[in-house]
Amino acid sequence: MIKEILNLGFENVELGHGVLISLMEGIEKMVAAGRVKISSLHNFCPLPVEIQVASPNCYQYTSHLATERERAIRLTCQTIDWAVRLKAPLVVLHLGSVPMGPVTDQLSEMILAGRQFSRAFTSRKLAIVREREEKAPLYYRRAVEALKRVAAHAAERDIHLGVESREAYEEMPTERELPLILDEVDSPYVGYWHDFGHVQIKHNLSLLDHYQWLSSIRHRLVGCHLHDTIWPDKDHQVPFDGGVDYDRLIPLIPAGVPLVWELSPKRQPKDIMAARERWLEKFGAQTA
Repeated sequence: MIKEILNLGFENVELGHGVLISLMEGIEKMVAAGRVKISSLHNFCPLPVEIQVASPNCYQYTSHLATERERAIRLTCQTIDWAVRLKAPLVVLHLGSVPMGPVTDQLSEMILAGRQFSRAFTSRKLAIVREREEKAPLYYRRAVEALKRVAAHAAERDIHLGVESREAYEEMPTERELPLILDEVDSPYVGYWHDFGHVQIKHNLSLLDHYQWLSSIRHRLVGCHLHDTIWPDKDHQVPFDGGVDYDRLIPLIPAGVPLVWELSPKRQPKDIMAARERWLEKFGAQTA
């Protein structure tokens, strides 16, 4: 797995939420031998033994079940401990969700049906926003309390946490909530992880403006996931294959903030390598 990534021209690797525990010993040996650097781990990593497929939301901080919330916190702390072992400075987190069904998919379906500028689309979007705002406080509080606990564990181990932007409006946090969460947790070890593809989906659904949002939050960035989005919601595409306006957005990223290429496994090596060469020509080595 690692060799395939290195052969594409990358030197640093993020370990995702689908990495099996059986692979970790070999990865640790490669790190110790200096054959690869681990840029970050995506919670939960390794994959919990009882989960069969990659599922970063298999346990949520926002769950009604106290046992699930505790399991999520415990697994996150384990991921942080693995980051220490693998000399990775960052862990990427999802915070949970507000139970209200797949409402973002509803907006995508209306757009694909040509109803983006209809009164029905506007009414449905506003109804979704109102519903989420009414339901959110309980789940917001659970997310904050859980994040405070894992942040304390991360601070003891000098590991930074990145709260990832989500593509689904029903997930936690929204872009309105995220600065509030960071302020309340108030830890130098917790920042924002910008996912270009996810935010582009929200931009396409007219839930936010990508440039405006990134401009407002750039000072709290600790890392980014880089992938493109084919309108309106097909993400994890190779850069330059979708609608993300990199020429306008990349200058907003502070120097030294890692950009992790998070691509679908369906993408072809030749396309990834071609995109990487184009990226280096346009933006330099900071993001490779």
